[in-house]
Amino acid sequence: MKITNNDIDSGKPFDFGKTSLDYAKFRDIYPKEFYQKIVDRKLCINGQSVLDIGTGTGVLPRNMYQYGAKWTATDISENQIEQATLLSKGMNIDYHVVSTEDINFCDNSFDVITACQCFWYFDHETVMPKLYRMLKKEGSILVLYMAWLPFEDKIAEASEKLVLKYNPGWSGAGEKMQQIDIPDCYKEHFELTYHEEFTLKVPFTRDSWNGRMKACRGIGASLTEREISMWEQEHKKLLEQIAPNEFDILHYGAISELKRR
Repeated sequence: MKITNNDIDSGKPFDFGKTSLDYAKFRDIYPKEFYQKIVDRKLCINGQSVLDIGTGTGVLPRNMYQYGAKWTATDISENQIEQATLLSKGMNIDYHVVSTEDINFCDNSFDVITACQCFWYFDHETVMPKLYRMLKKEGSILVLYMAWLPFEDKIAEASEKLVLKYNPGWSGAGEKMQQIDIPDCYKEHFELTYHEEFTLKVPFTRDSWNGRMKACRGIGASLTEREISMWEQEHKKLLEQIAPNEFDILHYGAISELKRR
């Protein structure tokens, strides 16, 4: 399903369902340290019921399933949920194809609601009251994010410039380590009780980094098949020139916990 937002990519439509196969293969890359940060907050663990909104291919519930929480997960894209279901074989994760603005689970259903790599896509004036209603008393929203750092990593910088060559309006470029921005409407019912930002080294090969970049919003989710193919071949040639076959890309992770008042 195409999404258009004038504040994202200069209004260029994007659809992560277009890139679900690459997303499933190349974007399950969060290091163990990333998940451990969540567990250290005593969130998404045994005895808790968790809703993951904008789940994509189910990366968060699949990787945190081992910690014992009961997971429900939603995404607007049928293709993303199809991949999530295939990758979650043997796990009791309850997936739903629905936009976050239209979710309607029962009141007081969840101890935690998670949003990983997706929080800025939502209409928060619509979504915030729903999240408040569905959370149990003293429940938490956990907003999660990870991004490469182009000003500190030369391979990331060069790859990002090539995305901009093919998609000049892409607004995902130029990331710096920063606290996750929480819209003011959440102040009505939630308190920001914790945030943390930290660097991470994420390992790649040339092929997996090419796949990761191709599965980003600026390429696979928004360009034509011809444009994607041209970008992919040019990116592979670029990596042969600037990168060894195995390397780390410097990222940062960010966590913000909002406690229900």
